[in-house]
Amino acid sequence: MSVTPLQALPIAELRQRSSTKWRKYGEDVLPFFVAETDYALAPAITRVLTRAVELGDTGYTPPDPGVREAFVDFALRRWDWAVEPSHVFWTGDVMMGVVEILRRVIAPGDRVVVMPPVYPPFYDTVEEAGGVVERVPLLANSDGWEIDLRGVEAALAGGARAVLLCNPHNPTGTVHSRESLAALADIADRFGATVVSDEIHAPLTHPGKAFTPFLAASDSARRVGYAVTSASKTYNLAGLKCAVMIAGAEPQVKELRALPWEVEWRTGLFGALSNVAAYSADSDEWLASLLAALDSNRVLLGELLAEHLPQARYLPPDAGFLAWVDVSAYGWGDNPAVRILREAKVALHHGPLFGTEGKGHVRINFGCAPELLREAVERIGALARS
Repeated sequence: MSVTPLQALPIAELRQRSSTKWRKYGEDVLPFFVAETDYALAPAITRVLTRAVELGDTGYTPPDPGVREAFVDFALRRWDWAVEPSHVFWTGDVMMGVVEILRRVIAPGDRVVVMPPVYPPFYDTVEEAGGVVERVPLLANSDGWEIDLRGVEAALAGGARAVLLCNPHNPTGTVHSRESLAALADIADRFGATVVSDEIHAPLTHPGKAFTPFLAASDSARRVGYAVTSASKTYNLAGLKCAVMIAGAEPQVKELRALPWEVEWRTGLFGALSNVAAYSADSDEWLASLLAALDSNRVLLGELLAEHLPQARYLPPDAGFLAWVDVSAYGWGDNPAVRILREAKVALHHGPLFGTEGKGHVRINFGCAPELLREAVERIGALARS
């Protein structure tokens, strides 16, 4: 059955938003940097938030806001992943959950493996938890990127105590294979290390790829792992503050139960309400339409780059609405987003913030109207021809 792609809101309406994407720069700039999308909320989310405002339901989050049950149902429906309800906890956002878990599983000064190019807050999160970043870059191949399992093994053999995994990976959009995740888990298990998996982009996996939750990859993964995720990226809810932390096995459950009560208390009421609505079956049709729109846009971006920036290197992501593009051939420096913003008036995410592997790269958010994407690439193409 064909699915009608979701339509982005008109730019005049989007410019009335007060979020970072639409307020950081002036109206002469097209914003493609931060991970916010340009679509109306899923109707189920709009209904629950509207009703909460009508009721003045703006107080504290209750002890059991229904997030656990909603996520468990969603995971089973979406990935055939049977999550034990008692293994699910909640907090304000994914990075908050990651840092609190790391504080439980490492000692100050312990090394934590990250896999650049990777979401910039990973570096800060490790440091906030008292750890030291150990870089094990992804391996690039003709089909995309993969985990450097030998590199991770060497890092853990050398004393690193944890691995911070991004699955699907930001910024490359890589959906790691079940085999790769199971191999990573075996390595961590052998060295008594912990794997914390950020899975916030998982619901946005595109056709042709199957997302495997890290904790569902193998028995070893459940022994060594935690997952942290949220509906925030898929449903554009980042400002509402709610994420879930999932324990792989009983020892991890014990650690999550031992977290300070404030960790759970930081969950916003509107975040909890909207995450429950997002994870409900009522939002499945909206999600299918969103995925159709994003799938079309990731293909369109490739066509636009081939037409206007033929020397750019781009591999459509397996998941998400973020494109990792190498424009180093144009000689715009290590951080080409700076010149692109200044001269083309298009705001892209700065490649070097993702690690040294990001030199000459930009990250482009294609969760927008096709015509807006076209205008942005045409502007950058004009810069390339000037």
